[in-house]
Amino acid sequence: MQNNLGVGGVGLLIGGVQESSFSKRMADGVAMMKAGDGAYVVGFGPFDQRATVPDGGTAFYCNDFTLSDPLPWKIPAEVVEVDCLADIGCAPVPVDVEWQEIEADGFAGVFAEINEMIIRGVIEKSVPVATERGRIVGGGGECLLGNMKPLGAPFYSYGWNLAGKGFCGGTPELLFELAGRRLKTMALAGTAKADEREVFAVDGKEIREHEFVAQTLVAKLSDIGRVSRAERSIMDLGELVHFHTPIDVDLFASRGIDELIRRLHPTPALGPLPRTEETMGMLVGWRQRLGCPPCFGAPFGLLKDGAFRSVVAIRGVHWDGGEIAIPSGCGVIEASRLVNEWRELRLKREAVKAVVEMGATRA
Repeated sequence: MQNNLGVGGVGLLIGGVQESSFSKRMADGVAMMKAGDGAYVVGFGPFDQRATVPDGGTAFYCNDFTLSDPLPWKIPAEVVEVDCLADIGCAPVPVDVEWQEIEADGFAGVFAEINEMIIRGVIEKSVPVATERGRIVGGGGECLLGNMKPLGAPFYSYGWNLAGKGFCGGTPELLFELAGRRLKTMALAGTAKADEREVFAVDGKEIREHEFVAQTLVAKLSDIGRVSRAERSIMDLGELVHFHTPIDVDLFASRGIDELIRRLHPTPALGPLPRTEETMGMLVGWRQRLGCPPCFGAPFGLLKDGAFRSVVAIRGVHWDGGEIAIPSGCGVIEASRLVNEWRELRLKREAVKAVVEMGATRA
């Protein structure tokens, strides 16, 4: 049975953490999400895993990019809301990582294949992923949960760990929010360094990439509701900036969460255009060849008080024991150039390392 502890109940949970460390509590699994300036919602296992959305209570949605988990709904045994992860014993710890040099050859080969598919008219866009890998010196990846810097709006903080495997990060991308018949989503595509903001605002390639995403989202939603698209703006994330277009939908009828996830995932920013069985298969193959973690870009969500929010699990660190990986993706269209995309991927990985604090050494 789920035990929902409000902030007033944190003392009880902290007492449990003091008797058995946070790392021991994580043996049964832990999930967490924080939206903007709100509180962290943290769920502790053991998790009741289900195929479909539960009727009520608090549940997390955790799946991989191909939505292959038959039991993606994770219902925690205990839930707590806190303003700081240290309040539940999840405190920063020194972490040193031996990073491997990331080679451009494999990515360059995939980039060339995508360009060939664009020239042949098979696709207009796809999203290859480059992954930097490393090994934690003297620890497991789950310790990184406590090393995430607290992030406010427009970020969503998220994390998951079960049986020594998991991920955490701070993503700016919302897959969708659903409350009743009101759905909110966004187009988030186009990237530049913050000090290039003025040039970025008029960059034709970045604008075209963003419009691919925004127009595809509107088309996906127009048959199920009345769509309202806001004007394109620039989202400031500190070191990076993105084009951002909020999209609201008044649904014509109630829609199931699982149905909406399958309709909207992957977002046009993470998936191919057009999205067909063939083009999705090509993208999944490219991701696997480049060693992309299976949960990168996947939906990660929280059902609470009858409302559901799912984010896109980007800008994060993935681990399996002491092995860790930081993936980063980029939208490739006809106007894309390899050297610029490779630079963008590095900038995104550096942004992750700034959020999830790690010492850096080279193997």
